[in-house]
Amino acid sequence: MNKDEASGNWKQFKGKVKEQWGKLTDDDLTVVEGKRDQLVGKIQERYGYGKEAAETEVKDWESRNKYNW
Repeated sequence: MNKDEASGNWKQFKGKVKEQWGKLTDDDLTVVEGKRDQLVGKIQERYGYGKEAAETEVKDWESRNKYNW
């Protein structure tokens, strides 16, 4: 997958991310822009999760939504 494909996929899935993690702002999602590690960090920041808990949530979300980074 090239950068353009990943960016396009991210735009499609951004709404699903907001459904899952409503505390994330549009600005957060702009910063994340399809970068998995940044999404994990923002989830940690907004929800007060540890890294492992945030990683687990993202993995679960990825499998449910068949999202490829």
